[in-house]
Amino acid sequence: AESNADYKGLDVDRLVIDHIQVNRAPCLRRRTYRAHGRINPYMSSPCHIEVCLSEREDTVARAAPADDAPAKKKLSKKKLARQKEKMMRE
Repeated sequence: AESNADYKGLDVDRLVIDHIQVNRAPCLRRRTYRAHGRINPYMSSPCHIEVCLSEREDTVARAAPADDAPAKKKLSKKKLARQKEKMMRE
């Protein structure tokens, strides 16, 4: 991938993975020889690997979060249910 990027005139240091895909390839049946004159199948699992890279664009800094708004704490369903039960009892 690096030599392809050089050939296409891309900046190698700014490459990021855009897409990766692995597909099955046709299986090839071969044989492996065993002891006492036996033969067992030797199945390979070949695959086609596709990797697409692209140049990273300039990143833009995120805006700082507003300090006046309190951060909400996420609770699990169990804790929310317990809080509701507690409120109902009071």
